[in-house]
Amino acid sequence: MGNDSAAARSANATPGERAGAAAAAAGGPRVDPAIVREVGELVARARAAQRVADGYDQARINDLVCAAAWAILEPGRNRALAELAVEDTGIGVIEDKIRKNHRKTLGLLRDLQATRTVGVISEDAALGIVEIARPVGVVCAVTPSTNPAATPINKILNSLAARNAVIVAPSPKGWSTCALLLRHVHQQLDKVGAPRDLVQMLAAPVSKESTGELMRQCDLVVATGSQANVRAAYRSGTPAFGVGAGNVASIVDETADLADAAGRIASSKTFDNATSCSSENSVIVVDAVFDQAVAALAAQGAVLLDEAQKRRLQQVMWPDGKLSAQAIGQSAARVAASAGLDDIVARAPRMLLVREDGVGEGYPFSGEKLSPVLTVYRARDFAHACDLVAAIYAYQGAGHSVSLHSRLPERALHLGLTAPVSRVIVGQAHCFATGGSFDNGLPFSLSMGCGTWGRNNFSDNMGVRHYMNVTRISRPIPERVPTEESLLGGFFERYGR
Repeated sequence: MGNDSAAARSANATPGERAGAAAAAAGGPRVDPAIVREVGELVARARAAQRVADGYDQARINDLVCAAAWAILEPGRNRALAELAVEDTGIGVIEDKIRKNHRKTLGLLRDLQATRTVGVISEDAALGIVEIARPVGVVCAVTPSTNPAATPINKILNSLAARNAVIVAPSPKGWSTCALLLRHVHQQLDKVGAPRDLVQMLAAPVSKESTGELMRQCDLVVATGSQANVRAAYRSGTPAFGVGAGNVASIVDETADLADAAGRIASSKTFDNATSCSSENSVIVVDAVFDQAVAALAAQGAVLLDEAQKRRLQQVMWPDGKLSAQAIGQSAARVAASAGLDDIVARAPRMLLVREDGVGEGYPFSGEKLSPVLTVYRARDFAHACDLVAAIYAYQGAGHSVSLHSRLPERALHLGLTAPVSRVIVGQAHCFATGGSFDNGLPFSLSMGCGTWGRNNFSDNMGVRHYMNVTRISRPIPERVPTEESLLGGFFERYGR
């Protein structure tokens, strides 16, 4: 009897609860029972609301998604969220956050309205296969301080479109912005008569313990932000999607339109003070056009530091070997001022350029900087530039993406065949293009899978298909059995039987 009861309790437990029990049995860290109860109450309410949404048809879900999207698209609310984000986190630029909130949400809404997410989503009569969209349940959405409104709404919209409930675990610095966003979302849910508990968030103060417990109790974790959060998601025992680190390198070859390339790099690198994981961190310029390319960047407001200035900047940005939070998301002038580079500040720089020829721990400028500081490498030729990309990504940023400014299409193909990246962005401002844009074909997202190169289990731009299960109905079709000869004939001719 006791064993049967234990089995029944295990069968009725959520996946997260079972994982938590297994972790405890294995000697994992004990979580404060109050946190377990608090998170459990949120999850229970989310499950009740999700059961309601599970009965919605496609038209009802479309209304639900539009309601949540309008919570941030409405101009007054968008500005208030952007202003609060900068005020509370001290990161980024208000006008850029307004643009990001609007474009990323509008683009995702466009993508979702073109996608069936309820009921039958695909039929292939020839194969006898019917695909049916099914929700995953309750989503744990871990979000960063760099995008405290844009990333949560992206995960909220994808979750709702797939008929899930979602609980956001925001960065502590981004909590108040997320709370304001959810207040607006709840008002819109009220308009369409949907349960508010479809969209919730952890109470303040958000901690590693409460975020970890939410990961364990939910049905799916989608983690964007620090690699510590991504690793915790993968360790949680709950199915998880996490993203890799950014550290984008951009190649400028001898065929590039240098003025165009410099303009695109500058607009991307300075947007929101380079808080995006898709911002360029290094530019690798082929020797034949190196001086001209640096001059083109200077014409866009970049200022090249000398070696002494570079050393002073390095001491401030990596005071203890780790990137200082004081440098993240700050303007080029403020970063320069923090290093006492008053002569640089007087030149009102948009970007700071530093020359580098090394890669790795001893060369911190070869890594991600999350600020308008751009590292410049000089390559002998395109082949050497590709080698530098590989070396940089072996240190940091593998799997994310690479940027190319070139008139030779075969060079993009070469990178696609050989570079350890999930995306090759050609002739575009990288931070606008990687996560989807209205002038390219990539889906809109704020979470970029980096494949096994980046220790991820996917290499797509995360979208609604990652937030759903798919059930397949298979019916019999006329049997088609190939002969051995039809499949192996060519092999036999070349190698014999």
